[in-house]
Amino acid sequence: MTGFSEYDQYDGLGLAKLVREKKITPVELCEEAIKRIEKLNPVFNAVVTPMFDIGRSAAKTHLPDGSFTGVPFLIKDLVSVYAGVKLTSGCRAYKDYVPDYDSELVKRFKKAGLITLGKTNTPEFGLMGITEPELFGPTRNPWNIGRTCGGSSGGSAAAVTSGMVPMASGGDGGGSIRIPACYCGLIGLKPSRGRIPTGPKSGELWQGAAVEGVLTRSVRDSAAILDAVQGADPGAPYIIKPPESPYSEEVNREPASLKIAFSTESPLGTGTHAYCKEAVLKTVKLLQELGHKVEEAKPEIDGYKLANTYFTMYFGEIAADIDAAKSVLKKNVGKKDFEITTWFFSQLGRCYSAADFVNAIRQWDIAARAMGNFHLKYDLYLTPSVAYPAAKTGELLPKTYEKIAMEMISFLKLGFLAKISGLVEKIAIQTLARTPFTQLANFTGQPAMNVPLQWDEKGMPCGVQFIAPFGDEATLFRLASQLEKAQPWFDKRPSLQF
Repeated sequence: MTGFSEYDQYDGLGLAKLVREKKITPVELCEEAIKRIEKLNPVFNAVVTPMFDIGRSAAKTHLPDGSFTGVPFLIKDLVSVYAGVKLTSGCRAYKDYVPDYDSELVKRFKKAGLITLGKTNTPEFGLMGITEPELFGPTRNPWNIGRTCGGSSGGSAAAVTSGMVPMASGGDGGGSIRIPACYCGLIGLKPSRGRIPTGPKSGELWQGAAVEGVLTRSVRDSAAILDAVQGADPGAPYIIKPPESPYSEEVNREPASLKIAFSTESPLGTGTHAYCKEAVLKTVKLLQELGHKVEEAKPEIDGYKLANTYFTMYFGEIAADIDAAKSVLKKNVGKKDFEITTWFFSQLGRCYSAADFVNAIRQWDIAARAMGNFHLKYDLYLTPSVAYPAAKTGELLPKTYEKIAMEMISFLKLGFLAKISGLVEKIAIQTLARTPFTQLANFTGQPAMNVPLQWDEKGMPCGVQFIAPFGDEATLFRLASQLEKAQPWFDKRPSLQF
């Protein structure tokens, strides 16, 4: 076979079926994917570390008999560790770091039969809702190359949307799967806390806020890959209740009539763009047509307070990441090895007390209880996935004067002054104003999914978010599958005119 032009007309399970039926070989799929990556990546900058030789070698071997045997795949260049391949985390300090072990999740991707062909772009340490690291440069949105694809799983989102691979891995500590899924028109599930293994060297990521997952074009792919990788590994901090039946079966079940609450109000009081509101209202109408009961309501949670607790954790984790770099890389690292925003935030992280940190995490527990009570009345909570359309590339990067201010504060060690002056609160609100809806599920550990139901008047995707009770991915899959049938999106593709 010299080519497979229909490649991107299949989802991952569709390609795996072709392999099982011997209508195509893993080698042929691998070569088609590589050809597309080589053609498209110079435009979108989604893949930062090609693994073509590794992929070709795997395709020629006896692959594990899994749900996705022979299917091309990409993994985010953060957290997911692949032995013998660079793990840069989008950071200059780690640009030459090569680990010698596989993370548990990567082992499970391999066991599912996936063939990994590269690692995808991410902001430094996955800290931003855009994917524009200094180390590799910006990833561009296939729907409009002048717009952001979101972050921090932006490289994976762009790769899937452009048709390089049918799905790719991501991670979500504040919306980093759902935000790029929203901006790129994909299914993006943040699983429940504890659903995905974090071993062998990590327990909870970001105090339980962060969970890895996958971005896909079809609901069934999202369900099948979660079946393949879910479940605790040795030394897991806790084990949550396993699903009652495979998620791949749930997508074939009609959901009961659900009671769904919705809100379009930013939890920070910073406004919501008209089309992001309209996307929710159109979805409400569709849900009602499908027999669900929908009403406007929101949980009694102080979003402004939670935003500040998020940054208490965030700054502390960045400081710890920089400390860890010294031991992992076995050398001294300093300001020159990191982006100024990362370094500045790490300095702020050293200005908080242990009591500040504990009080922040306690607020997350309070929010989790509030959501537990909320779900006694409602099966799901519907919101916009983002509050504003995708920004222009470069628009959300720090301005020159902001970089100068961060340099000065860092040099003079005035982080504590920045904290008590109210600057930190200002940073928190400004940073989250465009994407204020996704963090709640990270605080509470609940599963949440972007569903790509709407496109705006400029042809850009505008997804909506569903949050389910803790541990209840099954309801998300049943409803998303119903919505996919009622208002299909799989064939909505960017024109890729560039």
